[in-house]
Amino acid sequence: MKNYLKMSSACLMMALWPCAWAQHNPLGGFAYGDKDAPTGKEWESVEELALNKEYPRAYFFSFDNEAQAAQVRPEKSPYWLSLNGQWRFHWCKTPDERPKDFYKTNYDASGWDMTPVPSNWNVQGIQKDGKLKYGLPIYVNQPVIFYHERKVDDWRQGVMRTPPQTWTTYEYRNEVGSYIRYFEVPREWKGREVYIDFDGVDSFFYLWINGKYVGFSKNSRNAASFNISKYLKKGQNKLAVEVYRNSDGSFLESQDMFRLPGIFRTVALRSTPKVQIRNLNVLTDTDNLSDWQLKVTAEVRNLGKKEAKDYRLQYAVYKNILYKDDAQKVDALQATTEVQAVAPNAIEKVSTAIDVKQPDMWSAEAPNRYVLVAQLVDKKGKVIEAASTYFGFRKVEIKDTKAEDDSFGNAGRYFYVNGKPIKLKGVNRHETHPEQGHVVTHAQMEEEVMLMKRANINHVRCSHYPPDPYWFYLSDKYGIYLEDEANIESHEYYYGKESLSHPKEWEKAHTARVVEMVEAAYNSPSIVIWSLGNEAGPGQNFVTAYNHLKTLDTSRPVQYERNNDIVDMGSNQYPSVAWVKGAATGKYDIKYPFHISEYAHSMGNAVGNLADYWEAIESSNYICGGAIWDWVDQALTNYTPDGKPYAAYGGDFGDFPNDGQFVMNGIIFADRTVKPQYYEVQKVYQNIKVKKLSFDTFQITNKSYFEPMEGYEGVWKLYRNGDLVEERSFDVSPLKPQLKGTITIAPKRMDSKSEYIVVIEFRQAADKPWAKQGFVQAREQFVIQEAGQKPAIATVAEGSALELSPDQKMIVGKDFSVMFDFDKGTIETLRYGNNTIIENSGLALNAFRAFTNNDRWAYQQWFAKGLHNLQHKALAKSVKANADGSYSYSFTVQSQAPNGAKIEGGTASGRNKIVELTDRPFTDADFRFVTNQVFTVYPDGSIEVQASIASNDDFVNLPQLGYLVTMPKTYFRFTYYGRGKQDNYPDRKSGAFLGIYESDVLKEVGNFPKPQDVGHHQDSRWAALTNMRGAGAIFVGTQPMDVAALPYTAQEMTLAGHPFELPNPSATYLQLNIATTGVGGNSCGPTPLQRDRVMATQHRFGFIIRPAQEKLAEAANVSASTEAPAFVAGLINRSTIPMKVIFASSEEVGAGNATHLVDGNPNTIWHSAYSVTVAKHPHWVDFDLSKEVSFKGISYLPRTDEAGNGDVKDFSISISDDAKTWKEVHKGSFSYNRGTVQQVLFKAPVKARYVRFTALSEQYGQDFASGAEFGLIAE
Repeated sequence: MKNYLKMSSACLMMALWPCAWAQHNPLGGFAYGDKDAPTGKEWESVEELALNKEYPRAYFFSFDNEAQAAQVRPEKSPYWLSLNGQWRFHWCKTPDERPKDFYKTNYDASGWDMTPVPSNWNVQGIQKDGKLKYGLPIYVNQPVIFYHERKVDDWRQGVMRTPPQTWTTYEYRNEVGSYIRYFEVPREWKGREVYIDFDGVDSFFYLWINGKYVGFSKNSRNAASFNISKYLKKGQNKLAVEVYRNSDGSFLESQDMFRLPGIFRTVALRSTPKVQIRNLNVLTDTDNLSDWQLKVTAEVRNLGKKEAKDYRLQYAVYKNILYKDDAQKVDALQATTEVQAVAPNAIEKVSTAIDVKQPDMWSAEAPNRYVLVAQLVDKKGKVIEAASTYFGFRKVEIKDTKAEDDSFGNAGRYFYVNGKPIKLKGVNRHETHPEQGHVVTHAQMEEEVMLMKRANINHVRCSHYPPDPYWFYLSDKYGIYLEDEANIESHEYYYGKESLSHPKEWEKAHTARVVEMVEAAYNSPSIVIWSLGNEAGPGQNFVTAYNHLKTLDTSRPVQYERNNDIVDMGSNQYPSVAWVKGAATGKYDIKYPFHISEYAHSMGNAVGNLADYWEAIESSNYICGGAIWDWVDQALTNYTPDGKPYAAYGGDFGDFPNDGQFVMNGIIFADRTVKPQYYEVQKVYQNIKVKKLSFDTFQITNKSYFEPMEGYEGVWKLYRNGDLVEERSFDVSPLKPQLKGTITIAPKRMDSKSEYIVVIEFRQAADKPWAKQGFVQAREQFVIQEAGQKPAIATVAEGSALELSPDQKMIVGKDFSVMFDFDKGTIETLRYGNNTIIENSGLALNAFRAFTNNDRWAYQQWFAKGLHNLQHKALAKSVKANADGSYSYSFTVQSQAPNGAKIEGGTASGRNKIVELTDRPFTDADFRFVTNQVFTVYPDGSIEVQASIASNDDFVNLPQLGYLVTMPKTYFRFTYYGRGKQDNYPDRKSGAFLGIYESDVLKEVGNFPKPQDVGHHQDSRWAALTNMRGAGAIFVGTQPMDVAALPYTAQEMTLAGHPFELPNPSATYLQLNIATTGVGGNSCGPTPLQRDRVMATQHRFGFIIRPAQEKLAEAANVSASTEAPAFVAGLINRSTIPMKVIFASSEEVGAGNATHLVDGNPNTIWHSAYSVTVAKHPHWVDFDLSKEVSFKGISYLPRTDEAGNGDVKDFSISISDDAKTWKEVHKGSFSYNRGTVQQVLFKAPVKARYVRFTALSEQYGQDFASGAEFGLIAE
């Protein structure tokens, strides 16, 4: 690495500057003084936040000298002592049951359990026999776990209310954990101050030392530090901590996670001299990115009895080796400044600035770190204390930019780091581990960072609380842009008048949590955005908190998604692709720059449309990026009755109420293995773009903002029909940031008949902390030549003459036989040699899949239409002998369920039941497919299948459409030429490359904690299933198809809550699809794009079944000899009053356009705006009938998905002749009847050209309005 440091002499400044720290005032709610005992009311007193807790400070430690301090980390300090380890522990269900005198020095706790600290006691109590020793882990998303109601001032009733008896907290009203730890203070600390630091305790605790009451603390995610010097004695000291699961602080901690109490982060002692460096803050600033100032503010505190005079602070700077803690002193960067006399119990603040020329700047691409060492020296030159902190030369700005200065030619307000409009390619991250709950070790955190770097993730939103301090260290060291978020979420009261953002009593708590966050992590260069909190309302308390924050730091922008008006940048959650495309034009009336704080909800098999989002985001600089929800599943390990571990979610511990699987939203599983969507993130987030210019020429763009491509080796690989035939390297090192270059490949030879694919890879040229040399950090793939015309199957399928049975059902040829089922219109059995390939009529039309968590928008209709239970009946048949010796079997087949069904449990619960509605049998008017399908049997045993599929309702959204082939379970080896190796969908396939892959059907199931649809491979040319001996069948698409092979049926996966609940495999199920619907993001967000949905319109599909052979690709080198039959006509009959939308008072662009009300599709919806601002009722939509029409009523279909937000309750109908003057003709209310058409008749018919539908209120009392369809009932 080049070092561009050129240092000037130190420039000392004693004055404060605008971006520097102001003198702090005591935080409201922080009290100080001696008390004999707690009152016992502190944990339900919202304005009492702490007693004797130190004012927050930066994270740094005390050392003896400069050399020690240059190592920075606490474990390198002789004045830091971890108290982590085994502690005595007592647990009880309620405060009344706690051992009230346990803190006393003579209390005998020898009979107590031992428990590790840090830990969460609920998790520590999970036993392999299924018992829960220390209460229940409880998972809820938005509420608090104790009883409450969404009412103004409800919080005044506290946390101890009596809930319904079914609730977990009825019995476990408010658990209390009592901890005891004995320790000795090192002799070397004699005469020094001693502090105890709790990095995280959930949610409230009292502290005693040697039987003396020290104080208390709330705010579980920021450090609580107490000076315990006066309580200590020589030898053994007793530490007693009493932790309450619930407190008034819990009202601000309703984050989407398992709610787990305990001491879950490090507890440690640290020591300082009496005259000490109380705080140390570093700010780097520049006007031109060349000349920098290193601005240092130190607080010197005197806890001695005499005035501290003639002290000075000496500063030195060290430069870290990239990605290492090793550091070398920069001799030119030194400074000394005098400290004014400090009176006893006083603090003196000292500010200093050092000019720096051309330092190595910090960015996520090149995280160049420095160390500042501050030495407090007395008048004799003795070092009283040394302290240190990491920092980086990094400047964050939001600034107005002229069009000529923007790379896209747009004038706008943009987000910059070190002068570049970077993109934040992010994830939201909770702290979680399946074996330890909210305890994440240093090694586990480092593993996460390595996984992120391999996936090209450069940004983490710390959701929704400040993380363990070690996370800042790792992010600084390896390069992750952070949004640090205050520990505030009061989601249980939502965002209206009930919100805790309004009451004055909560102002102190909001402000303190924001201040504690900023004070602690100010020096970290990785933090580029502060967040005031999450989903906690828009009120004045956040305005106050924002203003306090700005007195501390103006060097970083502030974000808060629930009130963009009061902060520096805009943000929202789960916008549609269409909305993002619009926002990226800069035309919306929103606050720019814009950051999408949550999107691409990754619950289960998910993350559709990521490439579409980023195509929009990277089309301009208006949107600086976004953070996927979220990084890692929050499953906890539980045990089956026979002691086998499994990934557990809400309800698996008997917790009630709960929110089921909604805690499982990561792009990686809880055990840190990756989900299929991880590879899509890796691809979309990569910093290199390749564009095909011609057959052999490609344009390469270095999308990095700071680093050239000299760290990569370029490689191109040529594949012929899936087989690698050539590989060469090329030089990419000259390509500078944000510039383009071209490469030309020169394949040795290519034939005209084969398909050729080029893969271009960018490999690490040397080892990196996260990857070895040769790791593929970015790649792209192009088809540069499509396959020529393959031999028609009729010309190559040679064999002896076929024998037809007298009833024409069976054909026998050399080494094969096939029998047809004339009742169902399909193959009944197929045998190749001695191997049965298909039996029991196991080849049939199929449109059903085990719903994913994101299928909540449509899955209920799949059961209502009976897609899970299609029965097949041949309506017509014919058998024809062909001139080439083949036979064609033609069938017209109706596929319809005997009745509809409903699915109970929802997509998130994990506990589902199918209820068949047998009292309402289907007729021809109900949903059905009618297919003309032709099976042509050739002499060598090849069977060509051609189908033309139609339905009687082409507005039905299908999960997939194709043929399900049921084969014996001995065919478990799965080989395919398609996109892999991970499973993929039409809206999540850019990270899955075409190739020939080998797998087995059990591996295809994956590790999803709730079984669901999985295993798809888009754009497949062929797929084969074979047994141990290589016998089996190959299925060749007449056009690219979607294939999946699994050992379970879709019904089995639907009904299994966990993998261990799946039955033993009884068959292998091969799905051959024309198409499959994308995964979208609708577990919390938009549905799949229309282009990625399979509609029940007319479809043609064909494939060829052949015996498997050693060289599968050769067997697949065939094409169709026949064409698809004609479609069955006349299935659909519609009659409606046509009308179009001409105005909507509020609509969610993309996902909730008002035009969806009249598109005839019950699966699309109109929804009032929600992405940034939520308008209040009324919401209305105006329709033009094109001419005057007489009608006698209206029909309204509420949204048919699982969400239900916006279902209209009270409404009115108005009419007009000119769309300007309106007359109300009806006012009424819809009943609560989810997903069912509601018809309302007027007292008398009316005539009008224009109609207005006005939503006056919602079924659930929210300010939303929505609907799937709206129509008029003709007279």
